Parts: sequence; structure tokens; C-alpha cells
Amino acid sequence: MALVVAAYGGGTNSTALLVEYVRRKLPVDLILFADTGGEKPETYQYIKLFSKWLTDNGYPEIKMVHRVNKDGEQLQLEQQCLEKKMLPSLAYGFKKCSQKFKRQPQDKFCNNWPPAKEAWKRGEKVVKLIGFDAAESRRAKIKDDEKYTYEYPLIEWNMARDECVASIKAVGLPLPGKSSCFFCPASKKHEIIALPPALRERAVAIEQNAKDNLWICKGLGRNFSWQRLLENDDAQLKLFPVAETDIACDCYDGEG
Repeated sequence: MALVVAAYGGGTNSTALLVEYVRRKLPVDLILFADTGGEKPETYQYIKLFSKWLTDNGYPEIKMVHRVNKDGEQLQLEQQCLEKKMLPSLAYGFKKCSQKFKRQPQDKFCNNWPPAKEAWKRGEKVVKLIGFDAAESRRAKIKDDEKYTYEYPLIEWNMARDECVASIKAVGLPLPGKSSCFFCPASKKHEIIALPPALRERAVAIEQNAKDNLWICKGLGRNFSWQRLLENDDAQLKLFPVAETDIACDCYDGEG
């Protein structure tokens, strides 16, 4: 039987994929999460909770992997942005940060993982699970290569977002939030405003530090500055009283 590796993203889709593997008693040999160093605190908390649920059900724990330099030292995307006085590549219209800090660390780990090396030596391929849901079939374009066969179980099972949410709830797990760097240029405005003050300050510091390299964008929001957005939000809050009660917001989709 082929080795099965799950690329865990920390969001709803990839969580539901693994929940379904447990429920259907399907084998998984390795579960990897690539940590950029800039995930939101609640994402790290959820990974701990979900990893324990997996091991309690007889499945592997979630293995965190990182981008490292030639000396084996961990690299963080936030620090790299500050050192290079640049924004994450997505702000400039590219996706190199995802490639360098998400996909490459997972590939490097697998390249050095003894069971995978032995399988490849025997001429076998490793199955890699990708958590695109049934509404994202257009994204399922990764072609099999000499090492991997790529599978999209949620698409095969016709599970879209609602079915993924129901699957997670059915086993008594809380839903994960949206997994992304707290300074991700793809963040929606309400997500930026909802960041804790400490993370706001760190994100704005990245933007300010890169002010001389904003030749094709206005800031972390690509066509707008996070600093300006947050300043305007703070100014508006001073005009209105703050409600004493928290109101649940349903616009947070928790995408995987």
C-alpha cells in the first residue's frame, strides 16, 4: 500500500479532510504543517488541539516543518520581510512566499523522510492529500510527478464548505479559524481590523519598513495601506460608544 502524506493547512477544508479519514478508517502515514512563524495565535492553539484528537484516534500527530537556512536555522517570513525591507510577495502580485515557506519545507522534509526514500527507491510513488473542496475543483491542477500522486478526497466525496463544517462538528471538534499569516496581503479588511493590537503593530512595522519598495502597490493591502486603514478605524471608534457585549460575526469563513 502506498504511503499517504497529508498537507495540513490549519483551516476548515484540511481539517475536515483528516476528520473524514479518521471516520472512514483510511490510512495516513504523515501529516505536515508548514509554519511561516507568522500564523495567528489561535491557529497554533487549534493545531495542538487537533493534533491531540488525531493521536487519541490512532493517527499521526501533526508535524510542524519550517523553512531553514544552510545552517539549519529556522527562517520566519516576518523577519525576512523586515531584513529585506519588502512586503510578502503576494502584495506585489506573486505567490513566492507560499512556495518558499509552505510547499518547499514540506517537500524537503519528505525528501529526507526514510519511509518516503525507501518507497521511491522501490519505484513507488507517495500519495499526497490536498484539501481543496468540491467547490474548488478548478484548483485541482497539480499533475502527478515522479515522486507523488496527488489526490483531492473532498472533491471525490463531493464535500463543499457546508459539508466540511458539518463533518468537523459531527465529531465534537470546534471549527478552526482562517489559517494565514497575520500580515497576509490577502486578508480582508474586517480581519485586519480584528487583529490584536500587538499583531497590528507588527504588521504596520513591516509595511512602514518597506515604504521605499512600494513601487507597484500602496501597502500590505496591495491597493491600500494597512496603517491608513487602522488609523481610520481608530478615528471612527472615537466617534461612537463601544458596545459592552460581543456579537458573533458570521462573515469569517475559516477557509482551509
